[in-house]
Amino acid sequence: MPDRVPSGQRTADPRPAAAASGALPSPRGLYGAVALVEVITWALLLIGMAFKYTGVTEVLVSIFGTIHGVATVAYVLTSLFVWVNERWSVGVGVMALVSAVIPFATLPFERWTLRTGRLSAAWRLAPGSGGGTAEAPRGLVERLQAWCLARPVTALVVGVLLVALITVALLLMGPPIPAD
Repeated sequence: MPDRVPSGQRTADPRPAAAASGALPSPRGLYGAVALVEVITWALLLIGMAFKYTGVTEVLVSIFGTIHGVATVAYVLTSLFVWVNERWSVGVGVMALVSAVIPFATLPFERWTLRTGRLSAAWRLAPGSGGGTAEAPRGLVERLQAWCLARPVTALVVGVLLVALITVALLLMGPPIPAD
């Protein structure tokens, strides 16, 4: 990963933008897409709340709330995955996770990571990245990430199942704010 750069300056990432990591987009592409989806679902949830509290209908809150919940879980898991790849500090990683709780904060956070050189164009542990060979994983978490990057379709299926399981568990726990 490139050294951190002053705000407003960009550095070229020496790794190819389209690493041979199969179906998985780059850290930049994946993180940007999931951050955008999370922001859009925040907007939908707030629209649903406006309809509820103006007396129009309450059904949109449960629909958009569920969609937003799934997007938030996906954003958190994606943040953790990218955190490992980028070797973010604990502070940066925690900011990524906290941005999921603050309405519309994931996209500005993602833009900040781009601006400061904290998002790469390729997965450092993916086969074919960095000129043909992946960086050797260090530790259990990096080995897990390297496994996922070597098997992107299987990892995607496991990721979707993980998002579903976490979402179901959270739904069983009840809404974040008790109903009126």
